[in-house]
Amino acid sequence: MKVVNYKEFRNRLIQNLNEINKNREIIVVSRSNGKKVVVMDMNEYNSIQETFYVTSTKANRKRLEEAITEMYNGH
Repeated sequence: MKVVNYKEFRNRLIQNLNEINKNREIIVVSRSNGKKVVVMDMNEYNSIQETFYVTSTKANRKRLEEAITEMYNGH
């Protein structure tokens, strides 16, 4: 994860976006008001959202754990 200020991010926008897409880098942009934003590749974001969904309920977590166990046991 890389942290840059807004001006640096803006001045190197194309390079930063290329780095995010190419290396799946996550960039935290510090703003002058003290707040921060995160910029990440869409595929990385979707992956995180899918993980949240899959682990969001006890039933989903149980099915996932069972599937992983079956996979490790060669099924």
